Amino acid sequence: MRGKLYIVATPIGNLGDITMRAVETLRNADFVLCEDTRVTKNLLGHFRISRPLISYHQHSDAKKVNEIASLLAEGKNLALVTDAGTPGISDPGNLLIRDLASKDSQTDVIPVPGASAAIAALSISGFPTDKYIFMGFPPHKNKRQKFFREVAGSGYTVVFYESSHRILKCLSELKEVLTPATRIVVCRELTKKFESVYRGAIDQILKMNIPEKGEFVVVVSHQL
Repeated sequence: MRGKLYIVATPIGNLGDITMRAVETLRNADFVLCEDTRVTKNLLGHFRISRPLISYHQHSDAKKVNEIASLLAEGKNLALVTDAGTPGISDPGNLLIRDLASKDSQTDVIPVPGASAAIAALSISGFPTDKYIFMGFPPHKNKRQKFFREVAGSGYTVVFYESSHRILKCLSELKEVLTPATRIVVCRELTKKFESVYRGAIDQILKMNIPEKGEFVVVVSHQL
């Protein structure tokens, strides 16, 4: 009997946000596939779970995919996690699922939903969310200006991630393409000790002395 691949969401900060189902899935998995074994080892240790870990990340090659496919063929149940949040969402987990499905369309992939920084930010934005666009991380260099033009040109709420050392640059770049009245919510360190939420038009946001530390989610609304 073939094994199953569970896509397990983990907390984005507050460990209390993990679901009971996620804990049970991790506890019963034959192997846990993880982005960074050190991060996952700490998470499992907190919940007193001891399972063998297999590293899978954006630089993993075909040999690693074949290894994982072989384990599934042997009937092993695998749990895929990322360092924080939901695997496959702006994360290489989607590549693993694609590659496994291309090898065997009968691969059983099971979602174990939970925390997502993008959804958490949207939920507190107060912006329309019946239709929205998630754009992942802006490119570091090439096509970065094109990315922000697409944000400005969207008719829907847009949500994306940004790193701590580029957040101020990001906001300055948004100022160049957004109308002054465009509303923005910048979420910093969601669910963590120093969680902060900044709301306002772009000029107001730029005056708020946002610390260049932590994880950021930016939400842009084009509806006044």
